[in-house]
Parts: sequence; C-alpha cells; structure tokens
Amino acid sequence: MTIALRTVSPDEADLRLDRWFRRHHPNLTQGALQKMLRTGQVRVDGKRAETGTRLQPGQEIRVPPMPEAPSPEPARPAVFERDAGMLERAVIYRDDSVIAIDKPHGLPVQGGPSIARHLDGMLDALRFGHEERPRLVHRLDKDTSGVLLLARSGLAAAKLAAAFRGRDAHKTYWALVVGRPHPLAGRINMALARQGGPRGERTGPAEEGEDGAVAITDFRVVDNARKHVSWLEMNPLTGRTHQLRVHAAAALKCPILGDGKYGGAAAHLEGMSGLLHLHARTIELPHPEGGTLSVSAPLPPHMNESFAFLGFDRPKTPQAKRVR
Repeated sequence: MTIALRTVSPDEADLRLDRWFRRHHPNLTQGALQKMLRTGQVRVDGKRAETGTRLQPGQEIRVPPMPEAPSPEPARPAVFERDAGMLERAVIYRDDSVIAIDKPHGLPVQGGPSIARHLDGMLDALRFGHEERPRLVHRLDKDTSGVLLLARSGLAAAKLAAAFRGRDAHKTYWALVVGRPHPLAGRINMALARQGGPRGERTGPAEEGEDGAVAITDFRVVDNARKHVSWLEMNPLTGRTHQLRVHAAAALKCPILGDGKYGGAAAHLEGMSGLLHLHARTIELPHPEGGTLSVSAPLPPHMNESFAFLGFDRPKTPQAKRVR
C-alpha cells in the first residue's frame, strides 16, 4: 500500500472532501477519515483540510494507504417493470444534465428501516442511455407530491445542490389548509427543532432558549371556500424538515388538510380526502449548463378532486422550460 495523489475531475466541482472519499473509497468510515485529516495524512494541494472542504477541478488530493476493501456488495436489484413504467410516465422534463419528475403522493424518496420501496431504489429506470445513474439533489416528504429534480452527472449534482444550499432555488408549494389565515399574506419566521414523541420523532416550534433552526416561509391566500378551507401558496426560503406543515399548523393555526401528524383531528373534514394536501408546484433555479430552468407539476388526483369540489379555479400547468 502506497501514498497516492489524485486529481479532482471536472464533474467533482464543489464536492465536499468527505463525499469525495465516500465516492472513491466507500469502505472508509467517517471516523477513520477524520483521524487521517487530524493527523495530516490527507491533504489538498499540500495543505491540511477538513471534511467539509469544497473541492475544485485540478486540485490534488493526497490519499494515504486505504483499508482493505470488503467483499463486494450484491448487485442492486432490478427495478420492477411497473415501477419503471410509473417513473418514466412521471418525467416532466429531461435534458443531458437534469431530469424532473412529478413525484406521486405516497412514494418515499429514500429507504429506511421499514421502507423497502422508494424512489432512490428505482433510479436506474431513469438512465435513458446514460452511464451514470441519476442522483437525488433534494427531497420531498413521502406524502408530498410534485416537482423533484434529479442530476444526471456529478457536476450537475454539485451545481444543483449549491443552488438549493445558496437559496438560488425558488420553490412554490400549493396547499389546502383548514380555516382562513389572518393576515391573508405575509412571512412566517418561526424557528424549528426536532422533537420526540409517542408517534416518533417530529418537528415543532423551538421553545424559548432552545437552539432551533431558522425557518422562513412566505405565504398568500389564493382563494378560499368561505372560512372552511383556503388555498395557500407557500414559498419556503429555508428547507427544514416538515417546515411548511409546522408553519401552517403552529404559526397560521390552519393545518394542512389531511395532516393528522401536525393538525390532529382538526386537519380532517367530513366528505373530503384524508390524504395530505401539499404539492410542490414549481421549482425555478439556475440550470447547470447556464440559464434558468422552470418546472411545474400538475395537481395529484386527490388534490385535483378537492379543488373541483371546493370550486377553486385551477390554472393550467405551464410547460417546463429552460431560458438561456
């Protein structure tokens, strides 16, 4: 085993150093990497670095001898034909760098202890001839539908992730909420914190003195059915877990329809669907190859039915486009 010098490739621009190691040396643990960094065994352009150091093309990484690789993992199972067909039909935009899909309600984005079927396990179905597998660059809750972006290369993933991280991605959500917010438009600035509870970990407003994460949402009421249900347009300026759901229930006192987790019984109305009525309508952000990408997704079936039942005038979904 010898020391090696590796050059950062163009498709690894803005990649964190720890993620670079996970990509090239998946058997290296985070703890082992941190020890190598503390002792100066790993360097970038001859200088000490940290796990979060952002890499640039052409930089040289000093890689010390690595642990022996474990036995290869079993091959990823093939995507079921029905899931592959569902995903292909969900594509609403595609080019050489980006794929946008209309994620259906109820599909988890990633796996977990009790989650075997999830989007991340199906992404091989969206290669469309590319050698690389599409990569997730942001998330949606399992029960939230709408626009989800995938990167088709490491370089595209780094640029899209930077856009989300730097708040250059403008996201618009539509929600039906129980009640009528007052005022009808404004900005919610309510810090959030992770909480435990009988129903598992959840997010809630940070208590006084608690170290909560800043969470900001702009909102406006588009329409309302008397005082029973309001159609809300929500624009999150931060991306905290369950941010819109908590802000609706705790700040506006108008839980999202179907959101029993944060609204309890008040989130359900007789005669209306009990599914979560939260939809990622539009994302607009810088395209990795230049210009601006704007993608919108139509309402899912249960929200479409609720909009029709309430008499809300649903705008047509604009075609996805890239403005150069």
